[in-house]
Amino acid sequence: MPRFAANLTMMFNEVPFLDRFDAAAKAGFTAVEFLFPYDHPAEEVGKRLTGAGLTQALFNLPPGDWNAGEKGFAALPERFDDLKNSLQTALPYAQATGVKRLHLMAGIADRGDRKAVEAFYKSVAWTAEFFAPHGLDVVIEPINARNVPGYFLNDFLFARDLITELKIPNLKLQFDIYHCQIIHGDVTMRLREMMPIIGHIQIASIPSRNEPDGEELNYPFLFAELDRLGYGGFVGCEYNPRGNTTDGLGWFKPYAGAKS
Repeated sequence: MPRFAANLTMMFNEVPFLDRFDAAAKAGFTAVEFLFPYDHPAEEVGKRLTGAGLTQALFNLPPGDWNAGEKGFAALPERFDDLKNSLQTALPYAQATGVKRLHLMAGIADRGDRKAVEAFYKSVAWTAEFFAPHGLDVVIEPINARNVPGYFLNDFLFARDLITELKIPNLKLQFDIYHCQIIHGDVTMRLREMMPIIGHIQIASIPSRNEPDGEELNYPFLFAELDRLGYGGFVGCEYNPRGNTTDGLGWFKPYAGAKS
């Protein structure tokens, strides 16, 4: 049975961020993820997490100025110092939450630009090697161009080839089914092919990015497929609820309380 992690950036927005941990636990989740924790002290985030009896599945490394449109800087050659500083910023949050994987965002850059590609390879390797002594995996996620125009990492095959080429043990793929369906389609076959390098999975309906209970994909089939493939990681619920979060959790009831 998949282990689902509520995404506290997108779900349970009926209450302030720090109160969403308890809300997720009350709804039956045993794990959570979120985009960024950096507006709150690391100790307080860790306290809310452990107080609710939850496991932290994932969060993102600092992206730069998110409100100004920055989406990371791993592929930006001139921002390498910012990247290195961001790792130091994230580390206390990783330690406070006990998270085992962190998402490195690539940024807005042209994948046809050789310097951007070189910068991304360098940043990915540096980040993975920085976190390895702390027992942390680093994941990279292809994101579709409809949601984030100009995002550097917009191809699962490029991500697969990079991970395969670098051969860094704690470097994994973040496989967001929503993004894969929009970019490539053929989700089941791509899951089967890429499962050996997958470190985290995320879900949402396509095309609306709501609860995974309809539209293009048969999620009960895909959840069963994850079991057939032996996937033991987390499945992050990175979707926008249509209304009140708990009102839309009918799809989740068969899985509520699955141990982290």
